[in-house]
Amino acid sequence: MKRDKCLYFKRGYKYQVSRVFRIQFDIVPVAPIDLPFVKMDMAGKTEILPGYAWNGASGPTWDTLNSMIGSLAHDLIYQLIRLGLIDHKYKDYGDQVLYDICTEDGMFEWRAGYWRWAVLKFGETSCLPSAEPKEEVAP
Repeated sequence: MKRDKCLYFKRGYKYQVSRVFRIQFDIVPVAPIDLPFVKMDMAGKTEILPGYAWNGASGPTWDTLNSMIGSLAHDLIYQLIRLGLIDHKYKDYGDQVLYDICTEDGMFEWRAGYWRWAVLKFGETSCLPSAEPKEEVAP
């Protein structure tokens, strides 16, 4: 049997996009973004490509169908902030996007409001570069 001796991986993701998802953000990136799983032009037009991974809702809650797109968009915005590809000033915008998409998708306003409050209050450390999952190697 022939194989690579090491596997490189990252932890912390629950979901993967399986078809291209398009969304228009009110974001101006530092430069056009052309990552393996995300494309964003200077007008905020974004394509999230198959294979992009995110972890859904965090904290003492559960993932529901009406939270999937909001959590995807929110996690992506935070990740782009961590990577320095968009300015940190978009954190609060990302928190509002979470609320807006979740309520648009049928989440109760009180639940989406609680989520918005939680990310506004506790989400700051998730925008730090140190919060980006690190590559690991096995064995």
